[in-house]
This record gives sequence, structure tokens and C-alpha cells, in this order.
Amino acid sequence: MLLGYARVSTSDDQSTTAQACALRDAGCDRVFEEVASGGRWDRPELHRLLDHLRPGDTLVTWKLDRLSRSLRDALTIMERVESAGAGFRSLTEAIDTTTPAGRMMSHMVAAFAEFERSLIRERTAAGLRQARIEGRVGGRRSKLSARQREEIAESVLSGRKTAADMARLYQVSQPTVSRIIAKARPH
Repeated sequence: MLLGYARVSTSDDQSTTAQACALRDAGCDRVFEEVASGGRWDRPELHRLLDHLRPGDTLVTWKLDRLSRSLRDALTIMERVESAGAGFRSLTEAIDTTTPAGRMMSHMVAAFAEFERSLIRERTAAGLRQARIEGRVGGRRSKLSARQREEIAESVLSGRKTAADMARLYQVSQPTVSRIIAKARPH
């Protein structure tokens, strides 16, 4: 039996539809579809598929990185597939672990996928470091201007308004007002 696995990382503008169609066209009797990061191990549909494997079955993915983005996880999954007496096939990379050459190729492709992921991680970290050096900080922009924060602090500390009044006026939470007051309070 051919069992397909289709995965996308996020639901934002991504769908498993194209992968599922390719897997069905390749002859998969059943396709397990999932929205989850390939770097995570807690993927219920993948585990359901692995538990479903029987001797002679083949796990089919559209591309190896749909199965896993980690070499360690890919190898663990391949071991589970092999211990079930099943094989693995990737449609895009033309990997078929039912042959010795296919097993070797799957290890090489998985190593390159992990290498690519570590490069992305390094570039992201370098970009964040450079942004901090340039004074840019990640996260959401402040809802309040410096002047509005000053007005909140002054109004509450002088006793003219309550923290709740200022939170309602500026449409922010009371903890936000409390943080502003704590920063403005003389130490």
C-alpha cells in the first residue's frame, strides 16, 4: 500500500492540496495531511501514518523536506519506516529507499536539507544582531507615543486620573498603564 504524507509549515496562504493531488496521482491509497513545522516532532498525522505502516507499504512524500527538516528526525523516521518493513519514496527527489542507492541518496538529501536549515538560522541570527547594532528592535510598534506615555504617567501620579481611566482613554490594558507608571515613578 502507498501511504502519502503532505505537510505545510503554516496555514497562512499555504495548503496541502497540491501535494495531496501529486501523491494521489502517484498512486497513494491514503494521504495524511498536516499543518505543522517540519522541525517539530509532535506531528499527529505523521505519527498516525507511521503507526499505520505495514510490511511492504511505502511512505510517499512530495519532497523529503515535507517529512522533516532535521537530519536526526529524518533518520529516526526512516528507521521507523524500515523497522515496519516498509519503504520510503520522495516524488521530487526521486528517492526510493527500497534500493541501496535510494537509501544512500535519502541520507545525502536529508543532510543537505539540514545544512540549508542551519544556514538560514545563521543568516537570521546575523541579521538580528546587525539590526540591534543599528538600533532596530523586533516586535510590535508601540501603540503610544512618548508624549502619550508622559501624559499617562503625569495624570496618574498627580492623582488627576486613575490608571483605569487612562487605560480606557488610550485604549490600552491596565498592565500597560502600570508599566508606564512604574518607569516614570522616581526611584
